[in-house]
Amino acid sequence: MAISKQHEKFQNQLEILLKEMPEYVVEYVDAKQDIRSPLTLFNYVRDFRDFFNWLIAEGIANYERIKDIPPETLATLTLDEARNYFKFLARKKYKLSQEDDETKQIDPKTVNRHKSSLRSLFKYLTIEAELQNNEPYFHRNVMQKIEVTKVKETFNERSKKLTEKIFIGDKDLEFLDYIKDGYQHSLSPAQSRYFKRDRERDISILSLFLGTGIRVNELSNLRIKDIDFSSLEISVIRKGNKKDTVSVTPSALEDLQKYLSIRIDRYKAGYGENEFVFLKLYKNEPKPLTNRAIEDIVYKYTKSFDKRMSPHKLRHTYATNLSEQTNGDIPLIMSQLGHTSSEISLLYINTTREKARKAAEALDKRRKRN
Repeated sequence: MAISKQHEKFQNQLEILLKEMPEYVVEYVDAKQDIRSPLTLFNYVRDFRDFFNWLIAEGIANYERIKDIPPETLATLTLDEARNYFKFLARKKYKLSQEDDETKQIDPKTVNRHKSSLRSLFKYLTIEAELQNNEPYFHRNVMQKIEVTKVKETFNERSKKLTEKIFIGDKDLEFLDYIKDGYQHSLSPAQSRYFKRDRERDISILSLFLGTGIRVNELSNLRIKDIDFSSLEISVIRKGNKKDTVSVTPSALEDLQKYLSIRIDRYKAGYGENEFVFLKLYKNEPKPLTNRAIEDIVYKYTKSFDKRMSPHKLRHTYATNLSEQTNGDIPLIMSQLGHTSSEISLLYINTTREKARKAAEALDKRRKRN
């Protein structure tokens, strides 16, 4: 099985976090390793930590360390206490940035994730685990009584929100043209020097996002052996560490080829088949770009052009364009983006309703002329 940098990263972070946890949480993670990704388990255990800290802060668990909280504390948790925890979460606020005091409430989807993670832990403790006496840790599962309230939102509403955050029409092409020909004119001499050094690399990154729809970790894990110029394809590691093949637009491959032509000299890179494609120089040594570094590259250029966008928004842009060019070919969209559910792919078809709105306006003008 292919192991990505992200897989290793979250596996390591998960192991560090587990040192704070009670033994039954360690057992839970061990039981779920083969069916949950390290990222999912890491997020779940972070949720457990928040929950345990709340139990201690509220005096429900009279212990100083999370590690010491016994399963009996969870077995005797009342329904009111469980509900109060999720009320506490829903009312929690966080700062949008360090620069100002603007705050935002936690998204209902995040609260739902906390509910799902705790439901999973309690299910393990009450049903799936088996101790030496052939019984689970306890039988009463209070989390079973907590409903995961689905956030109600139509495809039209989700589509509207998505349309406001991505490049629509030919805006993605205008964006790439701007980076290639106009961006440098807005820079100081010092900034211009760094842009000239990284120009081919950064353009290739942006072009690949807009020409493949791949995720940021799929791009950061790309290796030389994964590129097939003859078949216009690249190999990527999907969620769950599944290897997949993705078609690439010829123009994105041209930008990639330009980057590869300067990669060895400019970044002191090797050309072995297992070498990472996208690099930076750190202390005069080649290092693979991290997900965060790639995100910062996308933020910088999109903000200069129009609005600050993430790699995921470039992925949405590609998916929307693919939907329009293929008349909403759902199987193709699912395959190209690595979706396991057609429901997600349907969202991109809905974004074309912006065209329907404009068409309705044009029809109305025709009626008024007549």
